[in-house]
Amino acid sequence: MAATVDPVVDVLEEGKHPLDSLFRPKRVAVVGATDKEGSVGRTLLKNLISNPFGGVVYPVNPKREHVLGILAFRSIAACPGHVDLVIVVTPAATVPGVIQDCVDQGVKNAIIISAGFKEVGPEGEKLELEVQRIATKGNLRIVGPNCLGIICPTSGLNASFANLMPQKGSVAFISQSGAMITSVLDWSVSQKVGFSAVISIGSMLDMDFSSMIFYLAKDSATKSIVLYMESIGNARNFLSAARECSLTKPIIVIKGGRTDAAAKAAASHTGSLTGSDAVLDAAFKRAGVLRVDSMSDLFEMADVLSKQPLPNGNRLAILTNAGGPGVLATDALASHGGVVAELSPKTVQDLSGVLPAAWSHGNPIDVLGDATAKHYADSLEIVAKDPNCDGFLVILTPQAMTAPTDCAVALTKYAKIQGKPVLASWMGGPDVAPGAKVLNDAGIPTYAYPDMACRTFNYMHQYQTNLDSNYDRIDLKVDLEAVQAGKLQAQKLIASVRASGRSLLTEAESKLLLKAYGIPVTPCELANSPQEASAAAEKMGFPVVIKLNSTTITHKTDVGGVVLNLHTSYAVEKAYNDMKESVSRLASPEGFEGVTVQPMISLKGYEIILGSSLDPQLGPVLLFGTGGALVEVFQDSAVALPPLNPNLARKMLQETKLYKALLGVRGMGSVDMDQLIQIMVRFSVLILDLPEIAECDINPLIASEDSIMSLDARVLLHDPSVDAVDLPQPSIRPYPHQYVCSYDLDDGSKAKLRPILPEDEGLMRHFYARASWPDGCDPASMPNEEEHPTCTLDRQHLIRTCFVDFDRSIVLVAEVDKAIMGAGRISREEMSDDFTFSLQVLPECRKKGLGSKILKRLIELSRMEGAACIKADVFCENKRALRFLEGHGFRLGVPTHSGRLVPAKYQLTDSSHHRSRSRTGSKALAGDRKPTLMMS
Repeated sequence: MAATVDPVVDVLEEGKHPLDSLFRPKRVAVVGATDKEGSVGRTLLKNLISNPFGGVVYPVNPKREHVLGILAFRSIAACPGHVDLVIVVTPAATVPGVIQDCVDQGVKNAIIISAGFKEVGPEGEKLELEVQRIATKGNLRIVGPNCLGIICPTSGLNASFANLMPQKGSVAFISQSGAMITSVLDWSVSQKVGFSAVISIGSMLDMDFSSMIFYLAKDSATKSIVLYMESIGNARNFLSAARECSLTKPIIVIKGGRTDAAAKAAASHTGSLTGSDAVLDAAFKRAGVLRVDSMSDLFEMADVLSKQPLPNGNRLAILTNAGGPGVLATDALASHGGVVAELSPKTVQDLSGVLPAAWSHGNPIDVLGDATAKHYADSLEIVAKDPNCDGFLVILTPQAMTAPTDCAVALTKYAKIQGKPVLASWMGGPDVAPGAKVLNDAGIPTYAYPDMACRTFNYMHQYQTNLDSNYDRIDLKVDLEAVQAGKLQAQKLIASVRASGRSLLTEAESKLLLKAYGIPVTPCELANSPQEASAAAEKMGFPVVIKLNSTTITHKTDVGGVVLNLHTSYAVEKAYNDMKESVSRLASPEGFEGVTVQPMISLKGYEIILGSSLDPQLGPVLLFGTGGALVEVFQDSAVALPPLNPNLARKMLQETKLYKALLGVRGMGSVDMDQLIQIMVRFSVLILDLPEIAECDINPLIASEDSIMSLDARVLLHDPSVDAVDLPQPSIRPYPHQYVCSYDLDDGSKAKLRPILPEDEGLMRHFYARASWPDGCDPASMPNEEEHPTCTLDRQHLIRTCFVDFDRSIVLVAEVDKAIMGAGRISREEMSDDFTFSLQVLPECRKKGLGSKILKRLIELSRMEGAACIKADVFCENKRALRFLEGHGFRLGVPTHSGRLVPAKYQLTDSSHHRSRSRTGSKALAGDRKPTLMMS
């Protein structure tokens, strides 16, 4: 069957989004509108009627006939026509009743300006929960409470009590602080910054950052999104929305709390190293979000990213007519990760042909104090061609021989250099101001000082790195099915420990847990007497180590619970008795529960810590870094959110200082990096498979060029009284192993259906290439994909397919003989329990029943994921696909004016007058009218 791999469209009216009635309403009711001077109700109503948005406004106030000269209504029900948006400015105690009225009248969006909810205490929290209950039951979406409102300059809507209507622009600003918004709006007037939307989300009872990001991602007027954040809200939703949006639009965030003492020391080493701010940094990087340190940086970066391309590296070329500013720029660049580009010999030679002999002959490129506009322009043109340069900073200081405005005009033709940003610093006051304006108007961001420009360049590189590194390809696969083989054994071990009422695993139990997931551990034998210990040592072979076995003591070394390098049975027995005495004295007699005997591992390698702890906002967090007894002293570590794939594991490694040593230093060979990455991925799976784990440390994990071995481990579980449903959840949904299955095809061959992996990118590129071959062709006659690529897909399409967010979509691939022969996707519609799906099968497998197998599995998964309705969009002319879907229980429907579907089995609109559309991986199909097939 011919089908589509494109994202399926919403069944609502073309271009319609569930939140359009919030940002572009036709009828707005203001409950609590009043004439009272200085009141929120008056200011808000005045803002609405003073800024035409193409709709009507209904003041709702049962005590007044008119408000500001406009006819008032006693209730929402009394307002003529269907109200799209209700704005509530009444006291908190009355809000539940107002929200009930909204639900009764079928209103879909409300903004609660009123304060007095959970921020005031238990009574307010009770009110807020009641509002939430009513709204959820009535499918009403709420912004607020305790917010400033929203402003949409592109539609003319000012549904806020801000004192300014900002000018139109391409930046969307979302803030939890209303006061921050009013300050920014005031600042924006003098700076001439425009907005596509300004949103105050307040307490986030319902809609939060993620809701707004999902909407703004599809808003054509919005080019970048900036956030002022106090709390992340629903972490999983935020990361899901940000990951999706950041592929096409930059998201820049500022969040307080860097100096907050949230990173309190915990019982685990990992807990003491993973403060909430470090975890948030990791979360933002994972989502492709850029975090900045100041409000000026926030809007500066939004402006820059809308004008200039991101650099492909951190090498900056600096052109200047004075040495001092060049040195200042070099220092500022190096202090945050940038480097001064090394000019190629050809560039130096070419520059010598256009500049005076006394030029610097290096980077910074000092064009000298008497530089003309031509010197600047010729130099930038030459340097722009240098492959060693990723970006350019042009500095000008006002000197008698240099004309700032003429130089600026000469540079404007270089405002758009493919893949390389151009920044400028016109230093000075009134003399350089006209030139700075020329540059800014041409799209070259201009700064008063070069260090500011360098900071911006470093931010741009950081943002590009965040985006690219998340989706880098790595030729290493982890057999996740093999990793899952030990899951049942591990679950039984955890269950037995919890059943005993314990939370702390012994070292022996901890190592059994790691071993179940294929993480190498030292042999370990339990001994409950000196004689048992010496017998185990003799069996194992000297030298040995004995360690305390305890279900209550966390750190063994604190109580003398580790004795190394024992060479005789006598030494083992003596160490046993000494340890028993030491533990009884320093802790308690009950803390000593025997010892474990282990071989003395004398590896010449590096001590690593690999751990997991819980963040109150983001759930399980992973840590990798320099381990050993001084782990908190060195604090050389990287933090990441699970799940890891091989690329993300490698990225964690590279973020530590230890990484360079692991590659080999001072005569030591490189550690087996592939094995280390495998261990990290397996550890990530372990943590996600076993949510009962609260903390886990492998410390040390000894890595040498010969082997990698876990010498010690500590695992702390949640209290046995905590129910499974209350255990913390990861902020990124893990790989759904449970959806892997196999089928026999009609010709006797086997197909493995499984959720897609990032490592499948190469296979998927080949799949799309084969889908573009002519029908009936012999695959053996087609060119090799690696040598003669026939697939013109851009990488972003492959990223959206292979690096799928399982919380929003599940892509199933059908693997036959190690090749992908079919693929299907189910996607959850925004703000809905409806799912849409798409399906594609290579021609040679259509007659084998593969399409039916994938479709049936997609239907099963949709229902398992909680779908209320499953829908597909198919071209009218694709009769075979329509018959195929109807044969699997789907019925045809067409969108009605209300957006609901009605059965219309043969009501297919003739679309021959529409232009043809080509779809990736399939032949062009005539027409773009797509009736929806649905299954409830």
